[in-house]
Amino acid sequence: MARVFDIAREQIPNSKIVVLVVDDQMMVVEAVRRMLESENDVEFHYCTDPTKAIETAVRVQPTVILLDLVMPEIDGMTLVRFFRSNQKTEEIPVIVLSTIEAAIDKSAAFSAGASDYIVKLPDKIELIARIRSHSRSYLNRKERDEAFEELRQVKAELEESNATLQLLSCLDGLTGIANRRRFDEFMAKEWKRSNREKSTISLILIDIDYFKPYNDNYGHQQGDDTLKTVAKALNEGINRPADLLARYGGEEFVIVLPETTLAGATQLAENLTEQVRKLQILHEHSKTADIVTVSIGVACCEPDKRYNSVETLLEAADKALYEAKGQGRNQVVASANCDGKCRMNA
Repeated sequence: MARVFDIAREQIPNSKIVVLVVDDQMMVVEAVRRMLESENDVEFHYCTDPTKAIETAVRVQPTVILLDLVMPEIDGMTLVRFFRSNQKTEEIPVIVLSTIEAAIDKSAAFSAGASDYIVKLPDKIELIARIRSHSRSYLNRKERDEAFEELRQVKAELEESNATLQLLSCLDGLTGIANRRRFDEFMAKEWKRSNREKSTISLILIDIDYFKPYNDNYGHQQGDDTLKTVAKALNEGINRPADLLARYGGEEFVIVLPETTLAGATQLAENLTEQVRKLQILHEHSKTADIVTVSIGVACCEPDKRYNSVETLLEAADKALYEAKGQGRNQVVASANCDGKCRMNA
């Protein structure tokens, strides 16, 4: 008996036991209250109206419910089912109190969702032991569920942070568009897809004309502002989500155009040069115009035909850009090395 008493008085660290008695007889309620009055860590509540039992339970949040089996208006079996069907009380242990010790009643109570069945009124030590045992299990389970939920939230926040970091690692810090790393990854992926599907892929290389004199004369801050303005204009000129604009380095930009012919890419490049001119950014130190302009090289191919790698396509676009610069800048030059399939589709 001493061992049972020790178990009955075992404390639940950092948790308070909250008992709710649902019984229409105040004599039973008072008897249970007296049994528990010496337990300093037990908070006692009662409800004599079964129609208000759910409402009371939601309000006081008990760790265990002592429920009379026979009550007016709503019987105990029905009330057990109500507790189990309510999201806020479904996990709370319910100990059925009954004057009947019949196997059929016990079976029905457990089938309805009861956690325990006691013939009332039990010995004080037994009642306290059962209250503590069920409360301990409930609180431990609740603490575990809360820990899992906290872990889930932490994991979600970590994934969100990682996604943000991943996104930031792929963006150019100055212009906010894709950076060289993102371009390399995107280009490699699209090259493989284009090769697999035997579709065309085009590349546009863009260089701001005479940008070094612009920086030298207007200052690096204004130079940075111009880079951001030009990048914004170029980005707005791309209509398809599948296309990618990236900062290639310094004052150079690159655009990847999956499933785009040479004619389509060249037309887009012409539109972009016009959009940059429309910005009317003063450039008194340009040898081409008195405003900021761009030179563009365009290349297109079907992988593994004329060009057998990303590098050779880049070289073709770079060569076309070099020709645009050599011919006076502020213009578009398309690579003459586009394969027959591209020309046919164009």
